[in-house]
Amino acid sequence: MLSIADPRALLQKHFGHREFLEGQEEVISSIVKGDDALVIMPTGGGKSLCYQLPALAGDGLTLVISPLIALMKDQVDSLVAKDIPAAFINSSLSQSEINQRLRAMREGELKIVYVAPERFKSPRFVEALQEIPISLFALDEAHCLSQWGHDFRPDYLRLKRALAQLGQPQVVALTATATPVVRQDIQEQLELGQHGRKSPKIFITGFARPNLTLAVSSVRGKADKLARIFDVMETYKTGIIYCSTRKNVERLYKELRAAKVRCIAYHGAFDEAKRTKAQTKFMSGEASVAIATNAFGMGIDRADLRFVIHYDIPGSVEAYYQEAGRAGRDGEPARCELLFNYADVKTQEFFLDGSNPTREVIEGSYSAIQRLCRRGPIRTAISEIATKIGNGRPNQMAVGTALRLLQRADAIERSYQGGRTYTTALVEPVKDIDDLGFDFDQLALKRQRDGEKLRQVIGYAGEAGCLHRFILNYFGDPHIKDSCGACENCSSRRNRIARPVSEDERALVRSALTAVLGVNGRFGRGRISQALAGSRSKAVLDVNLDANSAYGYLKSHGVDYAFSLLTELIQAGCLLISDDQYPVLSVTELGRDVLQGEAEAEIAMPDPGRARTKAKKKVEKRVAGRPMQAEALPHSELYDELKQWRFKKSRAGRIPAYMIFNDATLEELARFRPSNQDELLAIKGFGPAKARKLGKAVLAMIAGSVDEQESPPLEEFSYSSVEDEGWSEGEFNG
Repeated sequence: MLSIADPRALLQKHFGHREFLEGQEEVISSIVKGDDALVIMPTGGGKSLCYQLPALAGDGLTLVISPLIALMKDQVDSLVAKDIPAAFINSSLSQSEINQRLRAMREGELKIVYVAPERFKSPRFVEALQEIPISLFALDEAHCLSQWGHDFRPDYLRLKRALAQLGQPQVVALTATATPVVRQDIQEQLELGQHGRKSPKIFITGFARPNLTLAVSSVRGKADKLARIFDVMETYKTGIIYCSTRKNVERLYKELRAAKVRCIAYHGAFDEAKRTKAQTKFMSGEASVAIATNAFGMGIDRADLRFVIHYDIPGSVEAYYQEAGRAGRDGEPARCELLFNYADVKTQEFFLDGSNPTREVIEGSYSAIQRLCRRGPIRTAISEIATKIGNGRPNQMAVGTALRLLQRADAIERSYQGGRTYTTALVEPVKDIDDLGFDFDQLALKRQRDGEKLRQVIGYAGEAGCLHRFILNYFGDPHIKDSCGACENCSSRRNRIARPVSEDERALVRSALTAVLGVNGRFGRGRISQALAGSRSKAVLDVNLDANSAYGYLKSHGVDYAFSLLTELIQAGCLLISDDQYPVLSVTELGRDVLQGEAEAEIAMPDPGRARTKAKKKVEKRVAGRPMQAEALPHSELYDELKQWRFKKSRAGRIPAYMIFNDATLEELARFRPSNQDELLAIKGFGPAKARKLGKAVLAMIAGSVDEQESPPLEEFSYSSVEDEGWSEGEFNG
């Protein structure tokens, strides 16, 4: 069992902080007592410290399982800089390097070791770990363990067996995004509370991020999106713009570069060198804006991110909140804005189909491989295999997923050849599809749940009430308030006026009510919005919505206007949205009276939005006008000198700038101007190790500063710590 005399002393000595963040001390105390624990802590809440500090209290080793290869090096470099013996083991190392680190673990030379879950494929690796006393088994990004989570990783499923082989060491599982269903699944998958183990302590410190202004902007198209992006950048300067596809990343990058924005592009098709260069450029502060798919996020704990924009709607509320949560990690105000165009939902529907192949697609893929491999292994792209499958040539992404499932079931073997090509071979003897162990009912259930996740995030986009309340309710957070005052909906409600409608507006209202009445409670906002806008999509035509008497009535206004109008009619009490798994609309008694002209309702009619040409002219003006530089906010001369020094040191050491000092530390150095080592140790982010390595240079810079503003006394100031943490990669290939 671990022991720790004074956790605050260790906190100050190794991490340079005086106080714990909310919930940290309670979690650490429980772990030190030997409890298994499940920790749900928001982004920026300091999850890493919850296992790093206990690791320093015992004699054994803390093993940290993380899917984030890029983050491992940053975490280890940060710990080593604090004189904490740490290392990582992943696929970037040679076998001899892995053997050296295993030897160091056996001899007690390391306190914390980060390991990729893929390592547990190797029986030899697990056998080597059996010789090492492991005090704590820390599972980072624990939501990856659950197939109901938004970033399921099959390699995590091996960990239950590994725990048994390692003698059931103490376990702590940590994540920032887990619904009640995912939390229960994590416990079951790790068998916590079973086989003689006590039930784990569960800590939920809350999902609320009151410093984040959550917002949803209805946009008509690409020009409207770009205009909105420029508006946000002009105010908030530094942040990330997430796109669902690589194509959108590259297009937007070119447009922002043309406007002289200092930005980087990042997606999963970049090779390792290009990804590293882009990430380093962003983390060092050389670039202020990142345009990326959700592959970008591993180790992104740049504290000064003032905005996160979602160019496209993500696939789930979990994914959205995880990515949005990278803004404002320093506790300062930041903006998280979703640019919502209902047409973008089609992209996520494609991804949903692609990641959840039906039995027909899996069976068709297996049959195609059997025919193609009749004379031996084949070397071909997934697109070629897809042409050999019936059922109208299925989604290529679905075929790729089916092949991965077949490989996992040991029905086929695949080896990557570069580009989009694999060598594929059958595993002999060839088995029948029903003998491969697939649980098709479970696969169908997962598809259903993923569909519900998409419906939930569409619901978030159409939410007229408090957006923070929507998020907290989704995650089952008990600390829910009716109104947060910190989201765009709450702050704008004072300006959102419900009023009697004009004669022209009355016709729009009646068309929406007629459309809902005509579907007889069978559809939700999305499908009805498409019908009102005159969509010719398969989803509309297959259910005969083009026969609805209001079909196409709002075509000139667009599907997003129709969606907003339905939302406002819900708020006005004219429509009711069900609480079912598949929320549908129905007309209330008030709505029927309004439709028949027997009553008036006060409605906050949605803004028809800017015309496409107006948005386009606005963008063209910005691109052709003055350079759009995303600069940092002005600070003192000393702050600027310290930031420039940090940048040079970052480039020289080829490490992210935040690993030297974050912006909060620079601000306090500039404000309090310590003159000796003791005063330096009172600065947030300064521990003894960092003071030894960098203190002399920092004090010399402060002594030579020409800024003569008086500093407040150091003893008057207090703060809370913010721990480094990272996020997982889970990109769909668009």
